[in-house]
Amino acid sequence: MFPFYGNGSATFMRNLISELVKKKHEVAVVAPDKRKLFGVKHYLVNPPYEGVFVGHPEWNKARKFSEMSGVDLTRIYLSYLNSSISAVKDFGPEIIHCFHTIFLPPVARFIKVMYGTKYIVTTHGSDLYYLQEDRRLVGVIKDSLGIARCVTAVSESTKRQFLSIFGYGLYKKVNVISGGVNINNLETSTSLVDNKYNLSGKKVILFTGRITKQKGVHYLIKAMPRVKVANTELFIVGEGPEEKNLKMLVKQLKLKNVHFLPYMKGDKLREFHQLYKRAQIFVAPSIWDEPFGLVILEAMAYATPVIATKKGGITSIINDGENGLLVRARNSKDLAEKINLLLNDDKLRKRLSEKARQTILDKFTWPKIAERFERIYYKYSSLAIDYLREVKKPKKT
Repeated sequence: MFPFYGNGSATFMRNLISELVKKKHEVAVVAPDKRKLFGVKHYLVNPPYEGVFVGHPEWNKARKFSEMSGVDLTRIYLSYLNSSISAVKDFGPEIIHCFHTIFLPPVARFIKVMYGTKYIVTTHGSDLYYLQEDRRLVGVIKDSLGIARCVTAVSESTKRQFLSIFGYGLYKKVNVISGGVNINNLETSTSLVDNKYNLSGKKVILFTGRITKQKGVHYLIKAMPRVKVANTELFIVGEGPEEKNLKMLVKQLKLKNVHFLPYMKGDKLREFHQLYKRAQIFVAPSIWDEPFGLVILEAMAYATPVIATKKGGITSIINDGENGLLVRARNSKDLAEKINLLLNDDKLRKRLSEKARQTILDKFTWPKIAERFERIYYKYSSLAIDYLREVKKPKKT
């Protein structure tokens, strides 16, 4: 439903597709993006309006779905329906995977009636926050979820929120499969950012993400006057509606060590990932129940210690004191204390770094996650009989 870059669900989709293509599966994508993904057949959707749940860095002028009229929502739905029917007729998939619960499951429900194609649904969490605000589509979505073969949620927190909206009758249908990290192309140098931002001999604190109220960056900035370690710089990477207010706050607090960088893509991605590697601490100060937190995984993949709030899906990644530190939400004092603790204790920082990296290797690599989806695709597609025969074969010893 969104561009291929700029948010967590898009990153999730790209990495999952990449793994499926490596395994020689045929993949097609219906989406509102003209850019090409390697090894994928593309079918373009041209929705009449750009719509978002909360915000999107590549769709700065998009309206929230909650602010749209019923006519507007219907026109968007029809654009996806028409494009998807044409794609199914041409591509002939064994199974359809809907990313997000909005619009797409009802589209897949209609295709199931017309073509008999089975489908699964993934909720990434931001769609559920929209539905808590605007419940107009809940009924038609619930009907389509009842026909879906499987639903996946990115965290236990997201699963609970999903069931609270659509009913616990769907409990047995919902599996938790988180996102992951591609660990094959991580940056090994920091020379680009060291030279560009004059970081020699300095400590770096990093935040990346959409600059919205929900992300809690306000509290991170208010914590900075309490950070007592010399030569510490905070980098805030991203864009969003709160950016102007945050810059005003920095000015009011007379902070000289807080830097705002825009959303990075394309040839800027190398710089973006070098900041992950260069940072001594990554901070995720969310004040809402974060559905999951792919940016946290990216930091951990670089063995960068994470300080995050005890909100939502974050707690399914971070074990306090083991592979990161958790703090109370909306609490700048607690945040500053944890930042000072980590910056002053090299031994603790190293221990958390190693545990963070190991957590990624154990649980959050894309080959492992893609394998779980692959099993679902086989189980619920027209290839189910062949799949069941294969898994019942005795293993060679």
